[in-house]
Amino acid sequence: MLSERVLNLAESETLKMARMARELRAIGHDVISLSLGEPDFDTPDHIKEAAYQALKEGYTKYTPVAGLPELTKAISEKFKRDNQLDYRPEQIVVSNGAKQTIYNLCQALLNPGDEVILFAPYWVSYLEIVKLSGGTPVCVYAGVAHDFKPTPQQLSDAITSKTKFVLFSSPCNPTGTVFTREELEAYANVLAQHEHVLVVSDEIYEFINFTHEHVSIGSFPQVKDRTITVNGFAKGFSMTGWRLGYMGAPKYIADACTKIQGQVTSGAASFSQKAGAVALMSDLAPTFAMREAFRERRDIVLSMLEEVPGIRANHPDGAFYVFPDVSSYFGKTDGHVTIQNADDFCDYVMSNAYVGLVSGTAFGDPNCFRLSYAASEEQLREAIRRLKEVLGRLR
Repeated sequence: MLSERVLNLAESETLKMARMARELRAIGHDVISLSLGEPDFDTPDHIKEAAYQALKEGYTKYTPVAGLPELTKAISEKFKRDNQLDYRPEQIVVSNGAKQTIYNLCQALLNPGDEVILFAPYWVSYLEIVKLSGGTPVCVYAGVAHDFKPTPQQLSDAITSKTKFVLFSSPCNPTGTVFTREELEAYANVLAQHEHVLVVSDEIYEFINFTHEHVSIGSFPQVKDRTITVNGFAKGFSMTGWRLGYMGAPKYIADACTKIQGQVTSGAASFSQKAGAVALMSDLAPTFAMREAFRERRDIVLSMLEEVPGIRANHPDGAFYVFPDVSSYFGKTDGHVTIQNADDFCDYVMSNAYVGLVSGTAFGDPNCFRLSYAASEEQLREAIRRLKEVLGRLR
């Protein structure tokens, strides 16, 4: 008999769509999968070389649970250099990906009944990790018309005596939204009035930001001592398989997360950490080149989506996603299938166009779908051509 915990846990929609794509390919269909949030670039050579060198030097053993000293020092310096954040090395915890960092935080901070405010749309795993940890998600929603940005008043209205922390990402997965300095300061001013509320800022897409200014909410003095900043190497350095994430936090929270991690996985891979330190402290030119390639793809996708009737998209300023509203298709049919919601929309597109998208339902917005443009220009053009064709059959 399985536990209630796992029975109540939703399957990751992104992984579900990836599985469907594999199954369709296995029976001969030409599937274009735009569902996974994974850069299609290789890890830069100098980072791979650092891992090779670490292996040659015997870095194949257990590491300190919170991370190798050279990496926590590099992260501390990176926070100062790029984010105006003052986290000492002992306030940093390195984990097996930023997802584990968020899981550690929820396990370390939440008791049954504690509330966590999520800006919706949110990354799929936020909701499930909060629930898995005994917390109660409280979603603050903003749609495409508002660039998916909740107002400070919405945030204020959601805070109660049970609120433990606020969790959001910028640049955002799934919307690509980037919060400006003024917008983050307005949130910080609200949170300054509620000293019991922590802030968890997921900045994993920091380096894929087309605005030329990434702002960390922890840099505002009114919330500086209550902010946990989450980041990692997967997106900006195309190191998804290296499983390496990190956070900076108040010392008591860092210690608690180290305690949790010590009983679950212990430290991240030793040679990954050695390579991570090199990635942070070396030339970021390859990262910026990837960013510019993503910018070009974004522009291609947006221009093509404008030619698809009934699709309404914002103008994402970061990450590598577009999150269009397709509610105008709800109730339409091709004579066999009727589209009732975004789940039906994505299933219809997969079954008829063999293009893998992810329903916005998983992200807290059932009117939208997520398209990842971490794919080649050729694939993107063909995918949207197919999308336009099959949607034209709906009446």
